[in-house]
Amino acid sequence: MSDMEEDAVLTDGEGEEETRPKEADEDEKPQVCHLTQETIRQGLSLLCRTGYGLGHAFVRLDLKDKGLNDIAAISSYIHIRFLDVSNNHLTDLSPLASLTQLLWLKVDNNAVACFKGQPFAQLPFLQWLSMAGNRLTDIDGFATPTLEYLNLTGNSIQRMIGFQSDCFANLVILELRGNQLDTTDGINLPNLQQLYLAQNVIKRLEGLEKLERLTILHLRDNQLDSLNGLSAGMKCLQLLNVRGNVIEDINALQSLNLVSTSLRALVLSENPVVETSDYRLSVLMILPQLEQLDKDPVSSDERAEARQRIKELTEEEIPEP
Repeated sequence: MSDMEEDAVLTDGEGEEETRPKEADEDEKPQVCHLTQETIRQGLSLLCRTGYGLGHAFVRLDLKDKGLNDIAAISSYIHIRFLDVSNNHLTDLSPLASLTQLLWLKVDNNAVACFKGQPFAQLPFLQWLSMAGNRLTDIDGFATPTLEYLNLTGNSIQRMIGFQSDCFANLVILELRGNQLDTTDGINLPNLQQLYLAQNVIKRLEGLEKLERLTILHLRDNQLDSLNGLSAGMKCLQLLNVRGNVIEDINALQSLNLVSTSLRALVLSENPVVETSDYRLSVLMILPQLEQLDKDPVSSDERAEARQRIKELTEEEIPEP
């Protein structure tokens, strides 16, 4: 298991603080604050060659925490590739349409309410996008086939309708923590490798058979009472985190055998099932190849005991001649 995957098990709350939406005072109305040329000049950095290498321009622009609700002045800076407009009051991103060289865009903690009318279809090279802590309720009208990373943490999305392979052909990492999802149904992204769904209200695992290349599935702090819905089609799954759900007994974990050949790390802590007798042994009988359960590596003795118990049960089931 790689260092990144191990971190995803042991620090499964990582990133939740900085992507949490702002708590704004309902009576407080931000003053109109237009973007000025001086503010832009102060935020520019990273001088790079442009075009065929005959000219140079600054390609990184940092405009976070400027109180902005209008960024019209940015439209003439067509060479920008990396842009951070986090922690402002933006609802309209249309001035970004002329920034066709954008590769990386961070719009966390603004007030964007929908994707319709936004300029993403006009950004042909965008690979990394974070819109955590906005006011999004769905992704209707949003399609960016070049995107590889998408963070929509801390919005109010209720359904994963729209996450289709033709709209997000290259998406590898999807973060939807802290939304209002009650099911995993609606996602059809065969190339997706990491899916983060912690802190929703998910009660059912559905539609996961289409996630053929998924290696990490993170479902901490939801309302799952079983793992029914896991699919044998998830043949690359290595790490499953369901910490802090409502799984009560081992029988609710039987679907884990569908991913037993690939799964290497499982987090079940803060579920009632961890208080049952022989909890670790019972899990290892379903997942004999498991390398880490909760925060503890599986020992060779535990693995041997589980295999011995499986052998005994198999022999008990063979009828006498």
